[in-house]
Amino acid sequence: VQLQASGGGLVQAGGSLRLSCAASGRTFSSYTVGWFRQAPGKGREFVAAVTRSGGSLYSSDSVKGRFTISRDNLKNMVFLQMNSLKPEDTAVYSCALGEDTRTVISGRARYWGQGTLVTVSS
Repeated sequence: VQLQASGGGLVQAGGSLRLSCAASGRTFSSYTVGWFRQAPGKGREFVAAVTRSGGSLYSSDSVKGRFTISRDNLKNMVFLQMNSLKPEDTAVYSCALGEDTRTVISGRARYWGQGTLVTVSS
């Protein structure tokens, strides 16, 4: 499985962006999908996850109420809608696939994609 994130860019604080992640392969719907981010000089941080069918969603406290994860299994896509962006949201955002929620949230996902840079100006 190969993953490619897109949709990053420069946005002012309070603005919105929608990130997309395209997955190759026919087994996309078999995996839990997550978004992670890594800010300059910091470690990787879990952002959000969605289970195989899209029935359960998880997000970190830092983005809860502002970011929403969703997926389209017919198109092998996962999305991250980011609203009310803050300068501290500036990071490279990556998507990842894993066997289950615990694996993904703990950062032990099986497949990782290249990230897309989000820069939020104050």
